[in-house]
Amino acid sequence: MTKNPYLPFLARVEKVEIETEDRNIKSFDFTFLDKENINKFNYLPGQFAEISVFGKGEAPFGMASSPTEKGYLKFSINKVGIVTTALHNIEEGEIIGIRGPLGNHYPLDKFEGKNVVIVGGGFAFTTLRSLLIYMQEKRDKYKDITVIYGARSPGLLLYKNELEEWKKQDNLKMYITVDKGDKNWDGLVGFVPNITKEAAPSSENAYAVVCGPPIMIKFTIPVLTELGFTPDRIILSLEMRMKCGIGMCGRCNIGSKYVCKDGPVFTLEELRKLPEEY
Repeated sequence: MTKNPYLPFLARVEKVEIETEDRNIKSFDFTFLDKENINKFNYLPGQFAEISVFGKGEAPFGMASSPTEKGYLKFSINKVGIVTTALHNIEEGEIIGIRGPLGNHYPLDKFEGKNVVIVGGGFAFTTLRSLLIYMQEKRDKYKDITVIYGARSPGLLLYKNELEEWKKQDNLKMYITVDKGDKNWDGLVGFVPNITKEAAPSSENAYAVVCGPPIMIKFTIPVLTELGFTPDRIILSLEMRMKCGIGMCGRCNIGSKYVCKDGPVFTLEELRKLPEEY
């Protein structure tokens, strides 16, 4: 019998962690009640799932965990509406629903043997965390990995402990920046597109993956183009346009494409063939 695509797996909240100083972003670790569902939920970095809070509704979120992190799923959730507020109010031990995995994923096969530049901004670093950890676990498959990540202030950076650990690794080039520092900040200060231009990662034998606020993406693409990255080598995610997740509601379409079925991951080359509404 085919599984009902609207029927979620039941999962328990195992861990809740506050990520940002404004408390608006929390990370949640979920485990499935039925352990057999762990093997059914096969995903890759860049994919997403619908999380449901019973009595409140459901909403789509990209996986922040990597499939190499076994036994649980991590999501980092920004409190912006009814469902996300309900999620922020749940406690460890409570039960929620997870429907997925949905959408496509980052083109990992194309990244093999290549240099990879990861450019992220603010809250949108979630699926990039998944990608980075995945590539780190399979490090011999990839060449140079450069990460450029920024937020408005130090208190709004995600995964602070992991950022510190990644900065110590000699097989990563890390550029962590904030729009405005504070008295305790001794890192880079500047907008992500400007830091990308200063870091000047080589486009030779390389792909760039960009995920962040629309304004960041808008000003980062010209920088990458100037550095020599061609549209087929610039990878973007449109996960913010997700709705039902299976192309039934029609609310995520752009021209002939449904973001939830054909995306959320697209090359810039693909997006330039669509109506300019993304």
